[in-house]
Amino acid sequence: MSLIAGSYERFIWGFKLKPSEPQTLSLTPLFSYPSHLSSIRTLAAAGPVAASGGADDTIHLYDLSSASSLGSLHDHSASLTALSFYTPPNLSFPRNLVSAAADGSVCIYDADPFVHLKTVLPHRKAINDLSIHPSGKLALTVGHDECLAMINLVRGKRSFYCRLGKEASLVNFDVGGDKFFMVMEEKVSVHEAEDARLLCEFENKKRVLCATPCENGILLTGGEDRCVTAWDVKSGKVAYSIEEAHAARVKGIVVLTKNSSGAFSDDDPHIVASASSDGVIRVWDVRMAIKDKPNPLAEANTKSRLTCLAGSALKSLRRPQLGKNIEEGQCEPKATDNNESAE
Repeated sequence: MSLIAGSYERFIWGFKLKPSEPQTLSLTPLFSYPSHLSSIRTLAAAGPVAASGGADDTIHLYDLSSASSLGSLHDHSASLTALSFYTPPNLSFPRNLVSAAADGSVCIYDADPFVHLKTVLPHRKAINDLSIHPSGKLALTVGHDECLAMINLVRGKRSFYCRLGKEASLVNFDVGGDKFFMVMEEKVSVHEAEDARLLCEFENKKRVLCATPCENGILLTGGEDRCVTAWDVKSGKVAYSIEEAHAARVKGIVVLTKNSSGAFSDDDPHIVASASSDGVIRVWDVRMAIKDKPNPLAEANTKSRLTCLAGSALKSLRRPQLGKNIEEGQCEPKATDNNESAE
């Protein structure tokens, strides 16, 4: 399992999560260097590939298996705000990369090799976040224009657009794709994916800065309260919480499944990593939070102002490639200059 973190200081940090002793883990540094010209805003990882987006309008690509750079993508003309890979269930290597930027644009890429397929303009203002449905056929975006948009990734067009009345900072599908979540300041709303019907709402103590779904109907949130909180999305109540998980704001949460770290038994998918703005990354066994405040299984201090966190299991031995011929994938559009504008 690999963890990567981005910072305001332009640095990207890579760590390998390894078992050190029975029921313990260690974070071993893989790399750290200033990959961008300005702060790193967003990260994504899948299989052996990772991507970072910065305020320098650039996406940088990394091969985690060899801890090396793969180059960069320059199809945006504004700061990157969100990145997401799509990996088909039967593959260990991502098929597509989707990116969003502060000018309201979304770029769709083939990820094997990395080739720009199409640019869509679903929002009038900056996009805050995006999430790809587990089917890989559509994505949701939210932005500064206080709107929710749906993008048809097969056709490369915006298919839905509605006003929310308030700006949402985060959007995310659940693991199965039947529901999606939106975050507005300290409030989190759960919606039916089919018709966007509101199922429930819950309110955190302070502003939520990151949210990650996991199995069994649980949503993990972190933010200005410095806690990692697990919410039961059916009841809208707190299932458990790691109080004072960090000494500063929690900026990223990654769920590490039993197939990711390889350190625990098959019945133990409860490992979570969190990162805070003071540069600390911690790995937790969240089952311990049900009984008492747990101690972190592993910890690393980057001594930088972290902005985001991502993780990936190195399941594929294939080396990622940049720009050869476009292979047939989930996203079909081949044009690189056609745009779909927000109405």
